[in-house]
Amino acid sequence: MTAAEAMVAATARLRAAGVDDPARDARVLLAHAARIEASRVTLIAPEDLAPDIEERFDQLISLRAVRVPVSHLLGEREFYGRRFKVSRDVLDPRPETETLIEVALAEPFDHVLDLGTGSGCLLVTLLAEMPSARGLGVDLSEAACLQASANAVLHRVQTRAELRQSDWFAAVDGRFDLIVSNPPYIALSEMDDLSEEVRSHEPRMALTDEGDGLGAYRAIAMGAPKRLRAGGRLLVEIGPTQADAVSELFIQAGLEALRILPDLDGRDRVVSAVMPLD
Repeated sequence: MTAAEAMVAATARLRAAGVDDPARDARVLLAHAARIEASRVTLIAPEDLAPDIEERFDQLISLRAVRVPVSHLLGEREFYGRRFKVSRDVLDPRPETETLIEVALAEPFDHVLDLGTGSGCLLVTLLAEMPSARGLGVDLSEAACLQASANAVLHRVQTRAELRQSDWFAAVDGRFDLIVSNPPYIALSEMDDLSEEVRSHEPRMALTDEGDGLGAYRAIAMGAPKRLRAGGRLLVEIGPTQADAVSELFIQAGLEALRILPDLDGRDRVVSAVMPLD
């Protein structure tokens, strides 16, 4: 079977399984099986696949057909121009989360706290972009902390990044001039509406608080004022309908200068607040 024939057959299998953009996934997975860049798949299209490549490709397509995410099959996901190692133990970095990075980098910071760090994509990216900064990432999941540590090493920020297992602020001390978080914000009632890839293959504790989707923001609002320096910033990712509710929680906590910032699709994505100087 040639590479082109294999891609056609794989695309048909994925389409029948209800996978979005099956041709793209078939191309990316063939490149992974052949250990080449996706841009080179066209070059090998007329060639017969080696038996070991054909076997790897068939296994990958079988897993994708049962909705295992492509990122899990590749073991990595791109975020803000860098590749991050991922697994089913952490939430996949998503393009819309880059909005939070842009807002964070709009002002200087020296000491950043990442709550619910997961893959470490926020902490590692911010430290990589701000070489003078140091940071702490915390997560309730020990497996997530290990994954974040690996990504810190991968992007050579491990000497400036500390990873610690913690239930939000429980094991956090000191004060920070920037706190960031992409917490679980899916309400329990919304979980059934998620795609099979997300619902069955990403860590549930990173998706939902098993309640109204605001539980994490209540914990953050309660703890952030004790850990922010005067004038320090708090930035959180939100679901597109949560801006008003999250803003109100932060106002009640005594934070000020509330801003709601959209992602590239124009949906509310980040709430920003500042610790008063007084």
